Amino acid sequence: MILATDLDGTFLAGSAEDRHRLYRLVDQHPDIHLIFITGRGLEAVMPLLTDPSMPRPDHVVCDVGATVVDGRSLQPLQPLQSTIESRWPGEQVVLEAMRAFPQLQRQDVPQERRCSYFCDPETLGPIRAAIEHVASALGCDVLYSADRYLDILPPDTDKGRTLRALTRQLDLPRERILVAGDTLNDLSMYMAGFHGVCVGESEPALIEATGSLSETYHAQAPGCGGILEAIDHFRLLADDDSGLDTPSRPDKGKAELVMVYHRLPYEEVVEDGQRVRRRPKSPNGIIPSLLSFFHGGQAGSWVAWSIEDPKQGPFEVHTEVDPEHYPTLTAARVPLSKQEVDIFYKRFSKEAFWPMLHVFWERARFREDDWQVFLKVNRKFAETTAAEAAHGATVWIHDYNLWMVPAYLREIRPDLKIAFFHHTYFPSADVFNVVPWRREIIGSLLSCDYIGFHIPRQVENFVDVVRGVMPVERLEMQNCAPRFVTYGCAVGLDTMTTRLRVGDRVVALGAHPVGTDLKRIRDVLANPDVRNNVYKLRREIGARKLVLSIERLDYTKGTLAKLEAYERLLETRPQLQGKVTLLMVCVPAAREMTVYRTLQNQIEQAVGRINGRFSRLDWTPVRFFAQALPFEDVVAHYAAAQVMWITPLRDGLNLVAKEFVATHGIEGSSGALVLSEFAGAAAELKGAVLTNPHDQADLSAALEQALSMPDDEAAGRMRQLYDIVEYHDIDRWGREFLAAVKQAVQPAHQKASTSRKVSKATKSMPRRSGKAGSAAA
Repeated sequence: MILATDLDGTFLAGSAEDRHRLYRLVDQHPDIHLIFITGRGLEAVMPLLTDPSMPRPDHVVCDVGATVVDGRSLQPLQPLQSTIESRWPGEQVVLEAMRAFPQLQRQDVPQERRCSYFCDPETLGPIRAAIEHVASALGCDVLYSADRYLDILPPDTDKGRTLRALTRQLDLPRERILVAGDTLNDLSMYMAGFHGVCVGESEPALIEATGSLSETYHAQAPGCGGILEAIDHFRLLADDDSGLDTPSRPDKGKAELVMVYHRLPYEEVVEDGQRVRRRPKSPNGIIPSLLSFFHGGQAGSWVAWSIEDPKQGPFEVHTEVDPEHYPTLTAARVPLSKQEVDIFYKRFSKEAFWPMLHVFWERARFREDDWQVFLKVNRKFAETTAAEAAHGATVWIHDYNLWMVPAYLREIRPDLKIAFFHHTYFPSADVFNVVPWRREIIGSLLSCDYIGFHIPRQVENFVDVVRGVMPVERLEMQNCAPRFVTYGCAVGLDTMTTRLRVGDRVVALGAHPVGTDLKRIRDVLANPDVRNNVYKLRREIGARKLVLSIERLDYTKGTLAKLEAYERLLETRPQLQGKVTLLMVCVPAAREMTVYRTLQNQIEQAVGRINGRFSRLDWTPVRFFAQALPFEDVVAHYAAAQVMWITPLRDGLNLVAKEFVATHGIEGSSGALVLSEFAGAAAELKGAVLTNPHDQADLSAALEQALSMPDDEAAGRMRQLYDIVEYHDIDRWGREFLAAVKQAVQPAHQKASTSRKVSKATKSMPRRSGKAGSAAA
C-alpha cells in the first residue's frame, strides 16, 4: 500500500486516538510506503520531521509538486527533480516578469521552483488574463487557489502530475495507491486516477468537485480517522492484517508525581553474587531533595535504570525505596543490559553529547548505531513512566541522557503534565547544531509543558536553537535582574524568554539554579570527627594560605590551565613561594571512560613539573589527590581553605562553589571564592571574584586578588554570597520548580482537554503558514 497524503487537515489532523493508530500502522507495517504531498516548501516540512512519534515519510513532494526528495536523506530524487528543474526558467526571471503586476504580494514562505503571491479575487479579475499570458511566455503555469494564493509554477506541475511521475519512476502499483486530502488544492491528486479519500470535514468545494469520481471515497471521520476508513473501504490491507488492530493503551498507574532520573534513589552494589542496596552518597543533595516531595503520603514513582543480569534471577521492576520515610514511593526500575548502559551512558552520552554541550564540539563522536541504542533506552524509560503515572500526573524528567523521553511519553500518554530540567550547560545554536539529530531532540523537548535550565543564558541558548529548527513565537519575556547578573559576566543576560508558542502548543521556560543542601552541611560540620579534621588541616597548613580545588577529572574543568596559571603566579610573584599551597582533588572518571586517561597523565605531569621547580624541604606547592573524598572530608577541606579556586571552561552551574560558600557562611568565616565567569553559578553568586579561564594572565591575577584580599572585603563578599546560597537552597529550588510547572500547565491543559483537530505533529507549524505557498499544504 502507498499512502500519498496532504498534511494540514489530513495526516496531521483527527483525534489523538486515530492519529496514534494510523501513525503506528504506517511506522510499523513493512509494506506501507508513505509520501507527504504538500504545498509547503521543504524547509517548512522539516519541522514536522522533528517529532519521533510521527512516521518518517519515504518521499516528500513539496512546493505543489515542484520539489521531490527522498524522505530519509531529504536529497532530490533524480532524474525526476532534474526534469522539473529543466522546465523552470529561474526564480529571478519569473520575479522580473511579475514586477509588471504590483498588485501581487510575494509570500514570505520557503519556496523553490515556484513564485508564490497573495492576491484576492477582486484584484486578480482584471489582470488574470495578462498574468497568464506573461507566465505562458515564460513556459510556466499559473495556479490560483483558495481565493487568495497565486503560484507561478513549471509547466505540467501540480500535486497530481508529480505524484503520477513519481509512481512511474518508483514503479509503484497504481491500484495500491491511496491519496488523501481535505481542500480543493488537492483536487489534482484525485484527477490523476488513484484511489482517493476526502477526509471528514473537507472543504465543501472539494466534496462537490469529486462527487462524480468513482474512485474517491468521502469519509466521515476527520484527518487520520478518514484515512483509516478509506483503507478499509478500498480493502488496501487484508481484513486480518495485525496492523489494523487498535493499539491497546497502557494501564495507568497511581503515581501523582513521577521522577525520571538516571540514578535510583538508593545505590545498588553486588556483594558475594547478591544485589545489595545502600543509601545514596550523592554529595550535592539533589536526590534527598527530590525524595522530599514524597513526604506526606503523595503517591509517587521514581523511574531509573538498573542492570538486568540473568545471574541475579528474575528482574524486579518495582522495589520499595524507604518504607519508613516514604511509604507511598515506589522505585520503577528500567531493565537495561550492561551493554546498553555502557553505550547509552558511559560511551554515547559522554563522548557525543557531553563535549558538545560544553562547547568542545570537536571532541564529539556521533555514531548512528549508538543513537539507535539511545532511542531504545529512552523509549524504555518512557514506557515505564507511562505505566507508573496516574491520569493527569506530573512527570519530572532530568537531564540530557533522557532527551527523547518527552516525545515518546507524549505519544503514549497525552494526558500527562511533562516537565524537564536540564542540569548540564545548554549551548547556543552554532554549537548545538553539530548534532546530527538536533531536530529530533528539539522536537522531543518541545513535547514538554515546562523546561527548566540553571540560568537565563541557557534558556536563551535553547530558544536560539529552537528558532533554527522550526517557526516559533515568543509570548513572554522577563527581566533577569535583580535575581541574576546581567552584564557582569560571560553568561550574564538582561532578559529571558519565559513562554514560547510552537504551532498550537505553548511551552513555558524558566531559570532555576540548583541550590545546595545546607542542612546536610550543618550536620556534617557539627560532627566531632569533622571538627577534629578541620583543626588538623588548619594546623598542618599553618600560616600558609590554602587554595582549594575540587572537581571531577574532565577536560571541561580547565584543570591544566589552572595549574599553568598557578605556576605563572609563583614564577612572577616569588614572594608567594612557601606562603600558599594549592590542594587539588581530582575525582577520577570510571575506568570504562578511557577518554580521560590522557588528560590525567597531563595533569600529573604538570603537578610534577611545578613541584619539581618550586618545592622546598618544608613546602610542596601542589598537593594532588586523584581520588574521591567522602563528603565529610570535602566539607572539612572547605572549612580549612582560605580560597576556593573554581575555573571550569564551561559549566552548567557548579555546586562545589555553593557548598564552599555554605560552609564558610555556617562557620562565620570569610573565605574567598574565585569563580570562572563561564560557570552558570557566576550569573547568580554576586560577591565571587570572577575570572576568565581562557586567559592565563587573568587566572593568575584573580587568584592573587583573592590571596591578598583584606579581611573586611572578604567578609563582606562572603556575607553577600551566603545570603544568596542560604535563601536559594536545594529545597527552595525544588519547590519553586514544581510551582512553576503547576502555573505553566494549568491553562495549557484546560485548553488541551477540548478536542482538537490538529495533531501534535502540527505543533511544529501552524496551519496558516502551512497553507501559504499555494495553499496546497
